[in-house]
Amino acid sequence: MKKTFTMIVEKDPESGWLVGEVVELAGCYTQAPDLPTLEKNISEAIQAYLATAEPDAPQSSFIGAIRLEVAV
Repeated sequence: MKKTFTMIVEKDPESGWLVGEVVELAGCYTQAPDLPTLEKNISEAIQAYLATAEPDAPQSSFIGAIRLEVAV
């Protein structure tokens, strides 16, 4: 069975590495120096997360991303 997850990707300003977090799985994240490696790592993190999660644990649903302009 396959399921689709949403990964948010940010670049760490200090290390330059990419950090990925799965929106639907609280606390499921990883990092890597490039996008192909990040995708592999996050797939492994998702599998490990789901293998240890409670079967009926609720999961968040991704709604969207909003960019806000704020005066600072």
